[in-house]
Amino acid sequence: MLCSRIRTALSARLDGEALPPGLTVHPLDDHLAGCRDCRRWEARARALTTALDDATAHEEEAAPAAVEALLAGLRTGRRAG
Repeated sequence: MLCSRIRTALSARLDGEALPPGLTVHPLDDHLAGCRDCRRWEARARALTTALDDATAHEEEAAPAAVEALLAGLRTGRRAG
């Protein structure tokens, strides 16, 4: 199975959306078990989602600083916070 299709499904699952047609949880999880690159991609996507959730959960006056910290972390390749 193509990693691009798996990553689309991972993104959907992370967002609470339905998996793409023709792909179910078991083949998705089986692919993850055997594909280090997709596991890494999923971990980074989860970290980004968490960082975005954290940045948007702050009070309005703190939000610009939180967003800037997130962007700085993304620029350096690591999660801010």
